Amino acid sequence: SFTISLRTVDNITVTIKRRPNVSPRCQIRVKSVSGSELKIKSGENVTFTFTCSTPEKYFIMEIQKNIDCVSGPCPFGDVHLYPPGLPRLNRTFIWDVKASTKAGLELRFSTPWLRQIEPGETCPDFVSYNINSCIDKAKVNIGTFCRNGSVSRVKLLGGVVMSLRLPWDSPLMTSGFNIANRASIKRLCIIESILKGESSITLMSPNYPLGFPEDELMTWQFVVPSNMRASVFFHNYSLSNCERKEERVEYYLPGSFSNPEVFKLSDSQPANIAGSFNLSLQGCDQDAQNPGILRLLFQVVVQHPQVDENVTHLVDLSKEYNTTVTIHFEGWPSRLPLMSEPICLICKDPRTCDRVLTLVSGAIYKISFLCKDLSRLRITAEKGISCVDLRWCQRKIYALSVPKAITQLPIRLHKFIWKLVAPDVINIEITSPSLKLQQHVPEQRCNTSYSYSIVSATPETELNVGVFCPGGSIEKIQMRNNITISLKTFGKGFLNESNHQDLKMSFVPHIKDECTFTVSPDQKAKVYLQTPNWPYGLPPYVSMSWYVIVPDKQVARLGFSKDRMGIVCETGRAYVNIKEETLRAEETVRREDELLPEPRNMNHNFWVNVSNCKPVDKMQLTLQFWVTFADRQIDLGVILAVVAGAGVLMAIGLTVCCVKKKKKKSQNPMVGVYNPNVNTQVPGKQGLFTKGRKNNESHVYAVIDDAMVYGHLLKESNGLVAPEVDVYRPFDGPIGSMPPSPPPLSFRKDIKRSSNTEEPLPLMDTDHDTYTFAHQKSGQSEDNGDMNEKNNGDTSMSLLENKEQESLVE
Repeated sequence: SFTISLRTVDNITVTIKRRPNVSPRCQIRVKSVSGSELKIKSGENVTFTFTCSTPEKYFIMEIQKNIDCVSGPCPFGDVHLYPPGLPRLNRTFIWDVKASTKAGLELRFSTPWLRQIEPGETCPDFVSYNINSCIDKAKVNIGTFCRNGSVSRVKLLGGVVMSLRLPWDSPLMTSGFNIANRASIKRLCIIESILKGESSITLMSPNYPLGFPEDELMTWQFVVPSNMRASVFFHNYSLSNCERKEERVEYYLPGSFSNPEVFKLSDSQPANIAGSFNLSLQGCDQDAQNPGILRLLFQVVVQHPQVDENVTHLVDLSKEYNTTVTIHFEGWPSRLPLMSEPICLICKDPRTCDRVLTLVSGAIYKISFLCKDLSRLRITAEKGISCVDLRWCQRKIYALSVPKAITQLPIRLHKFIWKLVAPDVINIEITSPSLKLQQHVPEQRCNTSYSYSIVSATPETELNVGVFCPGGSIEKIQMRNNITISLKTFGKGFLNESNHQDLKMSFVPHIKDECTFTVSPDQKAKVYLQTPNWPYGLPPYVSMSWYVIVPDKQVARLGFSKDRMGIVCETGRAYVNIKEETLRAEETVRREDELLPEPRNMNHNFWVNVSNCKPVDKMQLTLQFWVTFADRQIDLGVILAVVAGAGVLMAIGLTVCCVKKKKKKSQNPMVGVYNPNVNTQVPGKQGLFTKGRKNNESHVYAVIDDAMVYGHLLKESNGLVAPEVDVYRPFDGPIGSMPPSPPPLSFRKDIKRSSNTEEPLPLMDTDHDTYTFAHQKSGQSEDNGDMNEKNNGDTSMSLLENKEQESLVE
């Protein structure tokens, strides 16, 4: 059994009541009466028992002490937990102190002091303090606190309601605070916080997250050693709708000649404060119809002075344009650092420091860092490039490289983003002339210190072109839409490789496909290429092209990683087109319902085009292909045929030479026979003959072979009379200045195969008349002569042809 005896002068009430939402199996029994609640007032002595062995599971207890400091003296000093001998239940001690608003009350806490927590948060040991200020009938919640913190004193105007919650098994035997009387503080409250060594605390305005009382003023006093540095950060705040005055914060800073220094809640708050300082929050007269809410949650961080706090870094962005550089903590902006994490500050002047600092182009900055470990900081930069008039920007090539103003900082670059914007009629070309780009695919992963992520976007759609890194085979990418290129670094190696960046861009006229790649591989390289938007598939009706350059003396082998496209079209058709860039090359075309081509050799530069349809639901077009290279092999049969052909030609040449020498010794001089069909002057060269053809003797032959004149008397051994083609006959017809030009030798050979008459090709320029010598051939039939006459009347044969045919006959 338990006995609670309360004195009248203590003004204490003890209430034991059932915990909410528990079963009524356990009861409180006083004498022979059982119930679910027991209330013991001052001056009473009550003995009771519980009907169960674990009453802490079913009951809670409140002990409230009323203290009147208005009508009588206040019991200043330590506050005790009274009465003793209470049952082991979850209990709350409440001290309700009534005081005049002309005086102030001070709650002084013993070490380890207190730490303010947000509403809904629980303390590790489940021991918590709650402080409420009472002005007339208004009650303001100053805050909830746990043990082990920096809050040493709370000064309040008027009365206070202080509560201490203890769990049933807490060994705490003292309240941990005392009450003192102070003069009026002329504000809602003053909270004092003593910060020793490196630390971080979080504090909130009264009534947080509800509104700060209208037109009220409160102050936080921070006691900081003079050899430490403090910084203030506002993490969450909102403003009310003011009719008069302005909501603000005021600082009293050590060494300042303009105290109090006034800041808006939206301003960057002071940092790198050397020593103790005060921070006050001032409300305003709110709009009665729409008051709004003034609230504030902030953090104060105390650090040792950094070794290089006086070292400044020059960031020259004066020659940059449309560029922003943000220095931030790792994980920003998706992750907020924990309050307990060591803090890194970036300062653009001794008092303006923050966890995140943004610099804009067109200015020069001198920044410093308050951070023990700079490896926890990162840089994210963004640059915009746009083109409005192609006549101006088409002539310009932009280097997509990280400025030295960024790479020289002792902070790791996380990402540099280029946003390239152009009208619909202008497209964008990305080139990497020396390093070239490698597409990051599962079979060929990037292992460099940085990579490029390229995204082509319109207001309606977004196409992830892929991830690329230097050291590959892609030397050019052309895209139709606006482009976002993100350079992302991995590790510290980028600082060494940043000097070798060669990515460039330019604006080009409109292209046909959504995206076109130019691939120029090294010899014997193996290249993997895949469609953009991997693995989610090409958007409907999008066309992509790859132009692959085959190195000299190499042959390329093209193959696909799967045998089908793997889609079914709902609207339209999907195609894969392959074509070599050579005359009369055949184009290979496959639809989505056909097998993709087997691996094949490509001897010339070639195109691969992929065009998408609108696939049925949940089907996407994803294609990957590869290209390998090898030395071009010459066929052994071709070599043997060439050697054999050369041998035959050599034998023919030797035979012709021998026959010519033999005939020169035995043959009589030949007679020239005039051929009226032969042009004796090159077309367009009329000036070569100063006399007209009628007036000169260029057609008269000086030598007539008697054997040829009397050739009709000669008979062959077979008794046939030789044709009269070699007999000179005088020409009695008109002679023109420009006789018709004969067709070239090669053309005349074709005449025998085709009856079509073609325009003769022009002769080579020469300064001589052209003559055709004919020689009587033994065994030549008259039929051949008739055939020659039918073919444009060419009844003669050149001497060289005649000699070659005689040699062959012999």
